[in-house]
Amino acid sequence: MRKNQFYAMLARMKYINRWGLMRNTREENDSEHSLDVAFIAHALGLISNVYFEGDVDVERIAVLAMFHDVTEIITGDMPTPVKYYSPVIRSAYKDVEKVAKEQLLTGLPEEMRPFYDPLLMKTEEEAELWKFVKAADRISAYLKCVEESRTGNTDFADALQTNLKQIRDMGMPEVDYFMDHFAPAYTNTLDASNKERE
Repeated sequence: MRKNQFYAMLARMKYINRWGLMRNTREENDSEHSLDVAFIAHALGLISNVYFEGDVDVERIAVLAMFHDVTEIITGDMPTPVKYYSPVIRSAYKDVEKVAKEQLLTGLPEEMRPFYDPLLMKTEEEAELWKFVKAADRISAYLKCVEESRTGNTDFADALQTNLKQIRDMGMPEVDYFMDHFAPAYTNTLDASNKERE
């Protein structure tokens, strides 16, 4: 990749559609998904610090979440059933993600690459923060399923239950708090949300 292409490539996230094997009533792209994940991951970190004596860098969590799917600019969004079909496919996809990350980094001047390197894939050094991003990613998927199900789209019924179970099985009190206190509002109409504020 030519130098100085990195940010222009980031702008292409809006062309990567998610949920490719599902009938969608509204398409969702990687750009909007990443922002949703960043909002939720930031909230999970804040909930950890405020209610569960955590001491996590919520701003860093939000930035990691913003970049968590950037390699899909090159790889595309591989549907979850395919990505996790077998350990062989999952391992091969990890290798493809590493190549995509390196390719994207070549679009930056050498001096800037070290700052982006840990943002584009999970690192052991920030494993604790990446847990919040993974949880937020799963919650975002669940909320997409809720949105689609509310429109009568039954294609998302199984995914909704699967994601909900995986969320509850995480054993993260921050996640449970978000699901109990904030997730229910996602089913409100705009009018209902406004009335609750009055």
